[in-house]
Amino acid sequence: MKVRHCLMGFVLASLLPLSNHAQAQTSSSETSEGSSAGDNVANRANNPLTPTVMLSVHDYYIPSLSGIHDRDANQTLLRGLMPHLTGGLPQLFRVTVPISHVPQFPYGNTTAVGDTTFMDLFMFPGEGVSFGVGPVLVAPTAGNDSTGSGKWQAGAAGVAVYAGSWGLIGNLTIYQQSFAGKANREDAMSLTNQPIIFFNLPDDFYLRSSGIWSFNLRNGDYYIPVGLGVGKIWPVAEKVKLNAFVEPQYTVAYKGIGAPRWQIYCGFNVQISVM
Repeated sequence: MKVRHCLMGFVLASLLPLSNHAQAQTSSSETSEGSSAGDNVANRANNPLTPTVMLSVHDYYIPSLSGIHDRDANQTLLRGLMPHLTGGLPQLFRVTVPISHVPQFPYGNTTAVGDTTFMDLFMFPGEGVSFGVGPVLVAPTAGNDSTGSGKWQAGAAGVAVYAGSWGLIGNLTIYQQSFAGKANREDAMSLTNQPIIFFNLPDDFYLRSSGIWSFNLRNGDYYIPVGLGVGKIWPVAEKVKLNAFVEPQYTVAYKGIGAPRWQIYCGFNVQISVM
């Protein structure tokens, strides 16, 4: 997938027509719900702890890889989010299935499904700051050795988000390590840290930064991207919203071969309110 696919998808989404009813509904929602706790349209759409049913397609196009010349890569993330109440505790269950296009050596590329990640967050809402914490399980579903670890992995995730009238600031941290799998594959141990910042603009536009800092705790490799992008939210039905964005990211520090030097992160979420 090329950069133009990401940009064209965002531009086409921005041309979706809005009915007068939908526009009035958005305006009324923003006015009536207030901003003292940061509870507005953009915050609810972008807060990772909002209890909403969500289907997402996100894409990373990576035109430049460290230590690998004239090669690119691409990763598409198919993601589903489902709120549930189990044992009397509010939770968010998330499933992520990646489809990766990666270089093969010495020549060529391969495209295959990657490892599937399951995450269940127990939510602890607050007036300003909300928290979530829960287990993570990674299943070795990759269709090619180049797109997965070949290992079962388990770990934990924690997220904290502050919501204000201006937007959101927060952080998502995930730790995982292997405990079973193919004996001929290296053990896996990794940590990812994702600072998130969203700044609300008029007409449900927003600025965003959400680069995922990735650390391989087995061999010491890492890369730290920083992004700056733009997104917009559209109401498409009474309880359904479309959230589309594009965010270029530049890697400010890295160690190891194959780290993204820069990348284009784009995608959309279809969100269905259940509360």
